Amino acid sequence: MHTQRAAQPAGDEETADWSDRRADARRNHERIVAAAFQVFAERGLEATIPEIAARAGVGKATVYRSYPAKTDLVDAVIRRRFGQIEERVRTALAEPDADEALARLVPDIFEAMAANRLLAEVMYEQPHTGRSRVGELLGTLLDAAKVHGRIRPDATIADLSVLAGGSARQLARMRITDPAAWRRYGELVVTAFRRS
Repeated sequence: MHTQRAAQPAGDEETADWSDRRADARRNHERIVAAAFQVFAERGLEATIPEIAARAGVGKATVYRSYPAKTDLVDAVIRRRFGQIEERVRTALAEPDADEALARLVPDIFEAMAANRLLAEVMYEQPHTGRSRVGELLGTLLDAAKVHGRIRPDATIADLSVLAGGSARQLARMRITDPAAWRRYGELVVTAFRRS
């Protein structure tokens, strides 16, 4: 005997369909961002959308739906990376000895850049609101460190940007990826700010 299934209201089918699509879109978006973090870390600004799409297991069109241009995806990744660094700098600012906090923070940032080409390429080069916030906070930490008398009184955030940025760019160009090597240069940058 054939039993007829109760017809589901059209509205419910549409809701279920869109709900599935939204969940699918969210999953794809998460995979794209995760892939972008990996590929940009490995290849820096040379990374391409097709590479990111392949790593995420989606088509290029899926990436372009969320990020119409590569710069949009770069910006999203940079924003998150700078957010992480900003948290780390704020933690350093909360420490009682700003000089010691600065001496640990700069090598930590260098070590983070060793594993992330994109971060190394944009940290001290490309203008970005996240970078500006990090720069302001680093300037505050540098000024606080001067109070302890072990940092040159004429040291500025521009000096830190020039020394750290120049080192980071050169290490990235030389394709040095050893975190210990990057950390050593971070320590050398801090030493340059010490009173003789």
